[in-house]
Amino acid sequence: MKRYALYYAPPAGALAEAAARWLGRDALTGAEFAQPHPDLFGLSVSARRYGFHATLKAPFRLAEGQSAEDLVEAVSVFAAGLSAFAIDGLEVAEMADFLALRPVGDTAALDAFAAQVVARFERFRAPMSAEDRARRRPELMTERQRALLDSYGYPYVMEEFRFHMTLSDRLSSAQMAELRPLAEAHFAPVLERPFAIGGIAVFGEDQDGVFHQLHRATLG
Repeated sequence: MKRYALYYAPPAGALAEAAARWLGRDALTGAEFAQPHPDLFGLSVSARRYGFHATLKAPFRLAEGQSAEDLVEAVSVFAAGLSAFAIDGLEVAEMADFLALRPVGDTAALDAFAAQVVARFERFRAPMSAEDRARRRPELMTERQRALLDSYGYPYVMEEFRFHMTLSDRLSSAQMAELRPLAEAHFAPVLERPFAIGGIAVFGEDQDGVFHQLHRATLG
């Protein structure tokens, strides 16, 4: 694997299955599916490559002296020391110009959980190269986002974190108007309320740039 990431990904069940069918690929099994709309294949290329997830710690190269086995073990130990918790729910929402599942209600516990993951696993992240930093377009960020980028390798952490589970790539207004009702109908039967957050998933990026779920540690 070229890079690793720490994500929230749902356990096997109705939501995971619905998401795999929506994106056309299951990041755990590698199975591929026919998507529920003919345009979705071309409008979910990046989302399908990354697999269904919410980013906790964005993709990183392993620091010198660290191994994938070390990372998995550390995630398992960390997760065992936490308790599962719940948020009010999830809903299909527009985020900038793409579709995502976003939290409903108070996100304080979710934000604190994500911040813990970001900070706790910094020792596994190799320093960001100048090329990687430039690729993030820091000139378009706020001063605080640039500081977070330099501290954690990603600008959308801590108070800039926004939990979301991506359902599409960038959409035009017309595409958004067409796909949002379809997504709402597709996911409505599987979005439980309250919605439990009960695990941390380790993903890896293969040599072709495709992400795979390698391990899922259960909270508690």
